[in-house]
Amino acid sequence: MENVKALLFDVFGTVVDWRTSVEAELKALGAKHGVDADWAKFAQEWRDKYFSGTKRVAVEGAAFTSVDAMHRQILDQMLASPEWSSIAPLWSEEELQNLNLVWHRLGGWPDSSEGLRALKKNYIIATLSNGNVKLLVDMAKYADLPWDAVFSGEMFQSYKPDPKTYLGVIKYLSLQPHEVAMVAAHIFDIRAASKLGMPTVYVLRPQEEADPHPEAIKTKAEGGDADLIVSSFLELAEVLNRGKGDH
Repeated sequence: MENVKALLFDVFGTVVDWRTSVEAELKALGAKHGVDADWAKFAQEWRDKYFSGTKRVAVEGAAFTSVDAMHRQILDQMLASPEWSSIAPLWSEEELQNLNLVWHRLGGWPDSSEGLRALKKNYIIATLSNGNVKLLVDMAKYADLPWDAVFSGEMFQSYKPDPKTYLGVIKYLSLQPHEVAMVAAHIFDIRAASKLGMPTVYVLRPQEEADPHPEAIKTKAEGGDADLIVSSFLELAEVLNRGKGDH
């Protein structure tokens, strides 16, 4: 990691705790209308269908749709399904529009703001997210995320793990792959970046990985995919800044 000049961050799940934020807004909206439902299941289904949608674009070549538009399409489909259709008549169009923007209002993990500021001292810090640009800007203001730059799959009309998203950002930064590290809580992101010659940092975040066993994630030295594995951005800053002489 000694040649790294920039750190690119996955955002959903890596920087922000989407699950807690989305569940809280769903619960509040449900309570407003007297609805008691499994909001954790609702939030997870919304998220899972988003993953499927971005994969269809990135891997299968489907037409690009912005994340805001995709989230609304999924929300409408869910509310038309047998499991959730009883909720649909209770929520107004204005409430649905506001709910769809919950993804702009996600709170950071407890270490995110402080850790990013510590890393910012010695590195360019930027997003590489599937979220659209406006979403990422709104989220940065809401969650106090001090990015130097915001890069989105929207800029390349594709989504991770399409190689052109990673390589496109590297080109914007006028750097080489070995100078730009990918920081993510998802192994697919780590593997995709590593294949392109980028250093990688895997961040352990609760419930973010499909494999529930963190010990299954290994460093390259152990035969795995990540150059570093950390439990927080503060730990990452301590490790990287030590190498820069910043204590």
